[in-house]
Amino acid sequence: MAVQCLIVDDNDQFLAAACELLEREEITVVGVASTSAEALRRFDELRPDVTLVDIKLGEELGFELARRLAAAGSAEPPVVILISTYAERDFSDMIASCPAAAFLPKSGLSGSAIRAILGARNADGERGGASAAQEK
Repeated sequence: MAVQCLIVDDNDQFLAAACELLEREEITVVGVASTSAEALRRFDELRPDVTLVDIKLGEELGFELARRLAAAGSAEPPVVILISTYAERDFSDMIASCPAAAFLPKSGLSGSAIRAILGARNADGERGGASAAQEK
């Protein structure tokens, strides 16, 4: 299944590595952003299938961006996956209350993990607070 992805992260090295990894695994990276404002603009332009949002965007938090993206969705809310180098347990309460479809540790980032999240979401319609840490 062809998947178009927007990646939001303030670390240029991670963005480059993630783009290369995902493209190699047949996830089309249609854009990148390093701030919430840029991410909202790029999301509106590109309307990707999935948006990966880093939990820590410099001085900003990805949780607020995930909420804003969810509110920006049309009939079908956008799929947002929170990513981080931090452990899920460090932000478990915030992840649980966030409208993101899942949390994925950066160390577990892969095309198959993204497809598994999308597949699970499509199969049971669940979103918000889901964890994908076991789906490496």
